[in-house]
Amino acid sequence: MMDNLRTAANGPVLKIVLALIILTFLVTGVTGYLSGENGSYAAKVNGQSISRAQLEQAFQQEKNAMQERLGDGFSTLLSNEQAVQQLRRESLDRLINATLIEQYAHKLGLSASDEQVAQEIRNLPFLQTDSKFDNNKYQDYLNWLARSNMSPDVFAEQVRQELINRQLEQVLIGSEIALPTEVKEEIALLFQERTVRFATLELKSIEAQQKVTDEELKNYYTANSKHFTVPEKVKISYIKMDAADELKNITVSDADIEKYYQNNLSKYTKSEQKKYSFIQLASDSDAKSVLDELNKGANFSQLASEKSTDKFSAQKGGDLGWMEESSLPNEIKAANLTQKGQLSGVVKLSNGYAIFRLDDIKPQVVKSLEDVRLEIEKIVKQEKAVDAFYALQRKVSDAAANDNESLAAAEKAAGYQAVTTDWFDRDHIPADINFSQVVQAIFSGNLMDDKGTTGINSDVISVEGDRAFIVRVDDVKPETVQPFDQAKTEVAELVKRQKAEKQLQVDSEKLLAALKEGKGEQALKAAGIQFAEPTVIKRISQNDQATDVAFTLPHPKEGKAEYGLAQDGLGNAVFIQLDKVIPGPITDEQIKQYMSAYQYQTGNVMLESLIINLRDDADIKLGQIE
Repeated sequence: MMDNLRTAANGPVLKIVLALIILTFLVTGVTGYLSGENGSYAAKVNGQSISRAQLEQAFQQEKNAMQERLGDGFSTLLSNEQAVQQLRRESLDRLINATLIEQYAHKLGLSASDEQVAQEIRNLPFLQTDSKFDNNKYQDYLNWLARSNMSPDVFAEQVRQELINRQLEQVLIGSEIALPTEVKEEIALLFQERTVRFATLELKSIEAQQKVTDEELKNYYTANSKHFTVPEKVKISYIKMDAADELKNITVSDADIEKYYQNNLSKYTKSEQKKYSFIQLASDSDAKSVLDELNKGANFSQLASEKSTDKFSAQKGGDLGWMEESSLPNEIKAANLTQKGQLSGVVKLSNGYAIFRLDDIKPQVVKSLEDVRLEIEKIVKQEKAVDAFYALQRKVSDAAANDNESLAAAEKAAGYQAVTTDWFDRDHIPADINFSQVVQAIFSGNLMDDKGTTGINSDVISVEGDRAFIVRVDDVKPETVQPFDQAKTEVAELVKRQKAEKQLQVDSEKLLAALKEGKGEQALKAAGIQFAEPTVIKRISQNDQATDVAFTLPHPKEGKAEYGLAQDGLGNAVFIQLDKVIPGPITDEQIKQYMSAYQYQTGNVMLESLIINLRDDADIKLGQIE
């Protein structure tokens, strides 16, 4: 199905292109190129190592993705050590699965060529302008590559593996084909309509008729007393510190702005950029021949298009785009080109020979202080506010620690009074302090014990980076069991409902039997209910038990209705009268769409099964993951 093509990725053009791959490609790759044996490993899969560095990258990506999904709730997750460790284990599991898939694809002989990798990069939306590959967008990513200390070869292999994995997925998805007759039957059921009538026997009406005795209530209470506990409650005092309050009091001088500008001048400096082209040849003699033609005045772009063995750059006349000195491949650095239009000599590559030309130069540009004054003022103000906020925390923390008898000293250090709450339990936290870190400090820290409050102040409790608390538990009401007299009303409601549920089950089954025997009219009247007007239901647009039951009923025959029984979300008994079944329409487009969805779903199931089997047969050794 797929050819085994050459997989070398050493050409300078491919290196430059691959330098632009976004971070998601970096982390999703799980090849052994990052896993080295220098130091401990997170896992070994059939002898192939997954390094701790790989795991950390995957873990960080998972955290970033979760932060986007959870927003403010992400800090709550991070405060739960067990949840964080579970996230790390899940990251390792995904890396192990991906490694197994990579190994399996290799056994099948799946591969991707240089040109396929290059084409994948050309098609990346973030590298395109007006749906065309844009060389000028290179520069935004070249600096990132250098800062990340990532080699283009590693990027190449990761993108290549992504393509190979995609091939494997397509093989699996395409290997299971549903028969047209099966698909038609599925669509017919999916779009089928049924004409039904509903009648509801309400639980609450039966519950209202129930009678209970004191003996029944006491027996129920004795058997279920643990369900009538009053949770532990506390009263606390707390001091809240907010970074936003510090920001209001911060002033920034011209000297502050000037100092920041000078200390961070590199941030406002756009480095010199150079634009290069090159021609790649297979042999030294070919390269010398082309260089001779160029020295005699031949057109560089035309020769690149005609003779370069690097097809990606040849299509653009050898153009490599704009680059900064820090991100230049070693081959171009060795050419040492300094003048516009200057040609290199013949440069030896790992897979051939090349001639480079310096096409143009953009000088270094430094933004003036006036251009960035407002931006710097905002940054400096925020930095000062953060410093002031942490200084306030240290000051209040020291005061609270030195005077553990109350929050009086801490109040004086903070400059405002503590807040005192009313009684509350773990499930009803006041909104102002409803943060997992604060709740944990109150109920699971050292502020109280089995005897009540310990009478000490908490350490500073940081929340979401911009708020902090000092907390003191003033009083404690331990967990208790409600006396029977206090719980009696609740117990009576529970016993009545329990008895009503049993009676409803008996009554509804009798009524259903009467309906099926043709004696339903009298039974319905005795129950005080009747069927509503007919309604047409569809399987695809409904999601409740009554609809599910309605579609399990056999087709009515000879005008005789079919009956069923379901339960709604309130516990009521819902009787179903099925009068008519209307076949669903079937079109060629529906068959095509359903076939595609069926194959995709089946392919995913097969992929999951493949991973399970691969894991069962694999030699997996876990190392250090912390």
